[in-house]
Amino acid sequence: MSDSSEYTPPKVWGWNKPSGGHFANINRPISGATHDKELPVGRHPLQLYSLGTPNGVKVTIMLEELLALGHSGAEYDAWLIRIGDGDQFGSGFVAVNPNSKIPAMVDHSGPTPIRIFESGSILVYLAEKFGAFLPSEIAERTECLSWLFWQVGSAPYLGGGFGHFYAYAPTKIEYAIDRFAMEVKRQLDVLDRRLAENEFLGGADYTIADIAVFPWYAGLAKGWLYGAAEFLSVQDYKNLQRWADAILARPAVKRGRMVNRTSGEPSEQLHERHDADDFNTKTQDKLTEGPS
Repeated sequence: MSDSSEYTPPKVWGWNKPSGGHFANINRPISGATHDKELPVGRHPLQLYSLGTPNGVKVTIMLEELLALGHSGAEYDAWLIRIGDGDQFGSGFVAVNPNSKIPAMVDHSGPTPIRIFESGSILVYLAEKFGAFLPSEIAERTECLSWLFWQVGSAPYLGGGFGHFYAYAPTKIEYAIDRFAMEVKRQLDVLDRRLAENEFLGGADYTIADIAVFPWYAGLAKGWLYGAAEFLSVQDYKNLQRWADAILARPAVKRGRMVNRTSGEPSEQLHERHDADDFNTKTQDKLTEGPS
C-alpha cells in the first residue's frame, strides 16, 4: 500500500483491490446477505445476537443490570456472532439488522416479534420496556439521552478513526494517528470535565448513558482498548478513572463483560449465555477442562 503522501485519488473510486488491514476479509462497499443462515432462537423472549466488542458489551451489561434489579423478563439468550467469519452477513442476521453490525436483538414477548438494532436503540428500548436506567423527569431524561447520543456520535472517531489507524491499519500513517489522537484526547477531556462535577454522566444516578460510554472510554482509560493507554496518557484523566473504577466494580458489569467474549482469560469468556448459571458452568475454562 502506498504512503498517503504518494496517493492521488482517482476520479471515480472502484472496489478493485483488497483494502488491507485487520478487517480486509469482511470489508465491502455493498450491503445485504452473502449466504443463507437462519438465526437460532432460545427459550427466552429476548434473543441477542452479538459479540463482546464495546458495542456488544453495552447491551449485555444492560441486561445483567436489569436482572440484578429483579426484572425477570430481562432473561435472555445471547448467541455469538463471529464477525471475523462473516456471520453478520447471514440472511437471518441481515433480516434483523440490514446494516450487518452487532449487536442485534429480537423481542419475542409480544404477539409479533420486534427487531431492534443499533446499540443505542437497544438500550433505550430496554430502558423503556422495564422502566429502569432512564430518568422519567424531562430535564434528567434529556441530559441522559444527550450523553447517550454523544457516545453514538463520538465513538466512531475513537474506534473507526484512532483505533483503526493506531492498531489495525496495514501501515502507520502519522497524520491519521495524530488527527484522531487529537480528537480522542479532546473527548476524554469532555468526559473528565463532566465527571468532575457529577458522579455519573447523567447526574447523580447511573443510567444508560454510563452503560453506553463505559465499554469504549473506560476501556481506553483502563488499558484494554487498543493498547493505547500510555500513548494517550489516560492516567491524567482522574475523574474519568474514578468513574471507570466505580462502574467496573459493579457485579452486573463484570458479568456483562463476559458474555459473547472471545478474547482474554478463558475464565472471563462466556461465548453464549442462556441461563444465569452459565457464568459458573460454561465459561471457556470450564468447557476446555479435561476429565479429572
